[in-house]
Amino acid sequence: MHLSRRTLLAAGGATASVVLTAGPAGTAWAGAREEEPINDFEALLDRARTLLTGGAFDPADPDFAAGVTTLDGTAGALWDSLDRSAGRTALWADLSPLTDPGNFGQSYTRLRTIAVAWATPGTALSGSDETAEALVGALRFAYDTAYHPSAAETGNWWFWEIGAPRALMDCCVLLRAHLPAADLADYLAVVDRFCPDADRRTNSPTLPETGANRTDKAVIVALRGLLGKDADKVASARDALSDVRDAGRNSLFRYTTSGDGFYEDGSFVQHSEVAYTGSYGTVLLGGAAWLLSLLAGSAWAVTDPKVSVMYEAVERSFVPVVFDGLMMDAVRGRAISRERAGDHRDGAAAVAAILLLATGAPADLAGRWRSLVKGWLTRNRTTPFTALATLPQLALAKAVLADRAIHPAPRTTGSFVFADMDRVVHRRPGWACTLSLSSKRISAYEAGNGENLHGWYTGDGMTYLYDGDDLGQYNDGFWPTVDPYRLPGTTVDTRPREDLGTGAGTSTYRPPNAVAGGAALDGRYAAAAMELMGAPGSGLRARKAWFLLDNTVVALGAGITSGDGRPVETVIENRNLGADGRNRLLVDGLPGRNGAYSRARWAHIEGVGGYVLPGGAALRTLREERTGTWRAIDTGADTGGSTDPVTRRYLTLWLDHGTSPTDAGYAYVLLPGASAAATAVWSASRPVRVLANDATAQAVEDRRTGLTAVHFWAAGTAAGITASGPATVLVRRRGSRVSVAVADPGRTGTSVTVGLPFAVRKVTEADDTVELAPGRHPLLTVAVGGSRGHTHRAELVQ
Repeated sequence: MHLSRRTLLAAGGATASVVLTAGPAGTAWAGAREEEPINDFEALLDRARTLLTGGAFDPADPDFAAGVTTLDGTAGALWDSLDRSAGRTALWADLSPLTDPGNFGQSYTRLRTIAVAWATPGTALSGSDETAEALVGALRFAYDTAYHPSAAETGNWWFWEIGAPRALMDCCVLLRAHLPAADLADYLAVVDRFCPDADRRTNSPTLPETGANRTDKAVIVALRGLLGKDADKVASARDALSDVRDAGRNSLFRYTTSGDGFYEDGSFVQHSEVAYTGSYGTVLLGGAAWLLSLLAGSAWAVTDPKVSVMYEAVERSFVPVVFDGLMMDAVRGRAISRERAGDHRDGAAAVAAILLLATGAPADLAGRWRSLVKGWLTRNRTTPFTALATLPQLALAKAVLADRAIHPAPRTTGSFVFADMDRVVHRRPGWACTLSLSSKRISAYEAGNGENLHGWYTGDGMTYLYDGDDLGQYNDGFWPTVDPYRLPGTTVDTRPREDLGTGAGTSTYRPPNAVAGGAALDGRYAAAAMELMGAPGSGLRARKAWFLLDNTVVALGAGITSGDGRPVETVIENRNLGADGRNRLLVDGLPGRNGAYSRARWAHIEGVGGYVLPGGAALRTLREERTGTWRAIDTGADTGGSTDPVTRRYLTLWLDHGTSPTDAGYAYVLLPGASAAATAVWSASRPVRVLANDATAQAVEDRRTGLTAVHFWAAGTAAGITASGPATVLVRRRGSRVSVAVADPGRTGTSVTVGLPFAVRKVTEADDTVELAPGRHPLLTVAVGGSRGHTHRAELVQ
């Protein structure tokens, strides 16, 4: 299976076989504590081999047989094209010259794929002396030609310090009985040169490694220590997880409040400012689980009690953003442009990491996770896990699927405001809605090394609508074919943009706005807002808000202004209908056509849901067929897409604000999964009312649930609620009970006072940041300063 970095650690380092019988000390693996620690390097290397190949499995099992066939086909093609001639100048013709970092990095990855096949029973290359000899020779050739201690680190540092040494160490684990001692010594020396420890960036020794990069390096150093029988090296790898060197400052087992790592609210950030749970976060989780399993029960077992942070991250950070086994694109960063790493494959990597971590986690946690995973795996028939998994991953997944005592958990529901990474996820039983926001704290996009060339507007309020009956929406050729100027939920001008990230290295763009985020109430409702400030070269400004309710998402826009002489649009929907989709479009009950509707009140897309325009609005619709290539959005050295044309059909709904609008606005409602009849009824009855939509406040009222939600851009009054300054406020009345949630997503104030339009007698429960002055005109004073935009809650009684 030819996978890039960004999927290689899922394939090569994120899984284990169920044959492992020991887990991290201090967990439910009591037996491991009772036995003598494993001090045998060879025993742990055998375990590493099992982690790479899956160990013993039933070749008659059709899933394992299919996995072997897939591995056989991929490795066989690489074997056939491997240049084994005496006068070769590269190992593969398409990876020449070998001295290019991207080329030798990918060459090692391909050699590992062949080595895994050689070490796996049932493949055509299994146990072949010819293959082993050729692999030993290829490793020597790569060392002599390109990757050796005296080489100067150039280009992308990752290939030198993580990609190549990890694949090289894996090859050495698999081939160690065939490697000459002198060759192994050379390979350990090159790792000592470019990845001597997991604590520092070798090409920048003052730069500490953080997050996923630290995990990657810890695995490399551990394998190097085992192969070289160096106990201190193995210990240093273990200690790097906790960052013993710097007193835990960059520990993976701690919550951070800035920069890279896991946050207590479930956010995960890498590269200081990118929401990256689904890419780097998965690599971190998988790598940590791999190392925990590798060293379990040994003299170097991880005993840091704060490993519990990693366990908590499963349900805080990953479960909310995994939908039936796929990983939400809003947290995959530039990985959205990688043809071989779609949401299903990155989701499968997360599933595998969770299952591996479960082998050593406390029993109650492991049980919950396996139940969640079983639910994901049984519901995802679009891209089954068994079609994506490696053999080690299959072993863990099949054990869960076969265990009748494990009951599949239903879909996760709830509202999650990830204030520390500017993401909002709202989940209902049949659908989910995710908002991708940005601010001066969190980037609007990341691009670089030829990746994510058209990601300009992915952080400008892009709204992802996930449907349990359509798991292929963003995985089926969406990114190479969607109009990148018309991403759902965004307000954009129409100026042509240059490709991003065409040079070496990665870069991000953080807009200057402060407001991005919101508040959640009762774990069920949320309100979010973002002040849109156009990228350099655009004077576009807008105030956008979303209200995420039981069966409804209300989107409001106000103050839309631009003086650049270009049309400005707000995109309601841009639905991928697949290669042959002919989903019916209705507008106000009549068959939809391409063009403009001057006073449309509602629309409906068959199989998707309804769209309501309260009070009517000028709606534009377009049904079109779009063709693109993955290469047009990703030219990366090891991630670059193919030039094969991809064609998909789309239905786009948008509002045209005209050229250089002044103080324009919009209001639309998403009704996911609703029928056309239900959409028409909703439009007529309007159970959710828009109460304000201007530069001071945006507000809605849901009479069915007793909920009123407001985002205040400034001090003011809306829906009878007052605020002394900017804030997001949700208030829900149920009989005499009142629930309140308040946040300051702009992080500009120290306190905000919220006035309620009804009497309150007392507070029954509240965060210590909330004080109540009861009475006929009650006031809540909320200390929002220093809370980083998180929600403050109170329960009151009338």
